[in-house]
Amino acid sequence: MRAIILNSNMSTNKWAEFSLRANRFLEQAFPLLLSLAVVLGVLLPWVFIGIRPYVPWLFGAATLVGALKLRIRELGRTVSSPLPILLFFLVARIVMPLLIFALSSLVFRNNPDIVSGYVLLYAVPAAITAFIWVTIFKGDAALALTLILLDTILAPIVVPGTVRLFLGTGIQLDMMGMAISLILMIVIPTIVGITLNESSRGKIPALITPFLAPLSKLFIFLVIAANAAAIAPQIRFDNPLLWIVTAASIAFVVLSFACARLGALAGKFTREKQISFLFASSLRNSAAAMTLAIQYFPEAAALPAILGIMFQQNTAAIMGRIFFGKINSEKPTPSR
Repeated sequence: MRAIILNSNMSTNKWAEFSLRANRFLEQAFPLLLSLAVVLGVLLPWVFIGIRPYVPWLFGAATLVGALKLRIRELGRTVSSPLPILLFFLVARIVMPLLIFALSSLVFRNNPDIVSGYVLLYAVPAAITAFIWVTIFKGDAALALTLILLDTILAPIVVPGTVRLFLGTGIQLDMMGMAISLILMIVIPTIVGITLNESSRGKIPALITPFLAPLSKLFIFLVIAANAAAIAPQIRFDNPLLWIVTAASIAFVVLSFACARLGALAGKFTREKQISFLFASSLRNSAAAMTLAIQYFPEAAALPAILGIMFQQNTAAIMGRIFFGKINSEKPTPSR
């Protein structure tokens, strides 16, 4: 009996080690993986379109896995110094959406659907993938988790409010439906993940995260591919609008990083806090924006989110190196 238990433990450990290696590989290849999901969804829509009804469930599951890292104590530790939080909401929730709305309205003044897509993209909460980049560049993990957590919980209020503020009452949107979708896909899975982490004192995440983390990357891949498949008929490479939106998307992503960098410098934060502020402020949950755009907006509004997925993560890698140099292999200095 004891031999059977030992063999079972060894088998579990091997699977856990394999899963951890797979997850590390997927994290390193994440920008390429997301771009590949868009390309395959557009080129092979018949393969992925059948997944569309399951997109909210897949997205919720991926959010839950990411939320298993979040701890309430991180929030309590960080709010004792509220300046980074206040600057985050100023930069990410006021300055950036205002700039993007103004610039997209200027560039796409004859295409309000594209403008709507950009407003939505910069209204959705910070991407949980921001924490991956914070970890890679050795930033302040507690601050990053706090910003992502607060931004996520407030999303059902902030996203419809931002859309209504910039697009006005003239556009007919199901604001209540959008808020409910955000609650189901983001807020509830986040609360469940935090509760599991807190109630088990980290034991449940330590036990299941090695196996679920690679699956969460697959879930996001399927979400993006299925959403891309839904608007595949709208993607025409001979359409000049597609290339204008592409150029604008790259410019807007770079602009968002520049705004976040200026905000971090204005706050005179430590290097670790600057890293967390940069990625949490700049990276948007593009998969959520794409899902909401397809469900509640005209089809063309999904283009900014799709192209955001294509370029956002790659830009994060470049900007991280420009602003903070080579990736630090040393452990980060604990924040005070």
